[in-house]
Amino acid sequence: MSELFYPYGGGGELATRLYADLLTSSGFNVRVVTNRFPGEPQTSEKGTFKIHRIPLASTRLGKYSVLRPSIMFGTFMRKVLDWSDVVYIPRFWYSAIPAAKNRRKTVLVHLHGYYPVCPVATLYDLSENRICRHRYHCMCSVKCITYHERSSRTSFKEVLASAAMNSTLGCHIGKLASLSDSIICVSNAQRELVAKHMPCIANRLTTIYNPVPQLDEFVGQSADFGYFGGSSLLKGLAVLRAAVRNLNPPIKIHMTNMPSVSQISNGMIQYPRLSREHYGNLYKGIQVVVAPSIWPEPWGYVVSEALATGRLVVASRIGGIPEQAEGMKGAFLFEPGNVEQLTGAMSYVRDLPREDRLDLGQANKEAFAAKFDNRRSMQDFIAVLEKTRKAR
Repeated sequence: MSELFYPYGGGGELATRLYADLLTSSGFNVRVVTNRFPGEPQTSEKGTFKIHRIPLASTRLGKYSVLRPSIMFGTFMRKVLDWSDVVYIPRFWYSAIPAAKNRRKTVLVHLHGYYPVCPVATLYDLSENRICRHRYHCMCSVKCITYHERSSRTSFKEVLASAAMNSTLGCHIGKLASLSDSIICVSNAQRELVAKHMPCIANRLTTIYNPVPQLDEFVGQSADFGYFGGSSLLKGLAVLRAAVRNLNPPIKIHMTNMPSVSQISNGMIQYPRLSREHYGNLYKGIQVVVAPSIWPEPWGYVVSEALATGRLVVASRIGGIPEQAEGMKGAFLFEPGNVEQLTGAMSYVRDLPREDRLDLGQANKEAFAAKFDNRRSMQDFIAVLEKTRKAR
């Protein structure tokens, strides 16, 4: 049960789609319940699993639209819960947990962010520019939540409404996670932070690295850099811009998921959200991927894709990124927010001979393939299912 399902959403939704494919190929009978967008059918078949779509979207309620009584207690919800052996929740649909437990169902929660310990799922205090230090029994700072909403919303009314919901409902609904049978984290770093902030669920936390999608062979044809974090402050755009301004001679860096399309100073080129085809064409001209996140990103698919396709990586040493990239010959990690270190790493990579960049990229590809394997992720996932059901 996920409010968004790939191609909507981001890395968490991509992982959910991959698990749906892997589970069905392993013999499981999977049904996905998700939001219905305009023009979409109520049900459809995707490969070997079925998707049920119900109207969740609400500008006013956002992720809290799943709290509507018609969603929580409707006939469809009762039927789908009765059909299920395991209810799998990879996003925010925590209102389904008590309904599933009432029907004696196994509930598996998958964390791709920091909800339930943070109502905005980032565990980063933008008002103070540091990882959040609050404890779960305390209310999140309204100031922090407002900073988050202002960074992603345009109207004052939207900011006010979302901040009000997240600072009240958002600080309490996460407690429902304690009713689940097992909780999967995507990195050890994420698991440690969640356990620290919500110790009552620490014994239910398990780490399973996210599966990797089937990727095209994108051979880098030039020394260009790529940044794919969009305009998010948490993805480190301000840090990157400061570092790029310090580079002399400048580099050419392609930046996707940006709000506008224009070429700006110092060789930085903006693109909107691209289709997979256009993204692939752009990726072919990139040899270095930069991921300067300042929040404790649990697992970055941007980093995984770069390593898996033989790119060099310059990334922050924060969250789950070191577990992905530490020890890779062509991965250069720096302290998050440190403009000087980022500038130095980008300058070093820029000045490498092309043959060295290609060799280091190939080393990344081989090391990543040896370290991360979808079969292993699926085996670990199934082991959690079996262990959880036996325990019940």
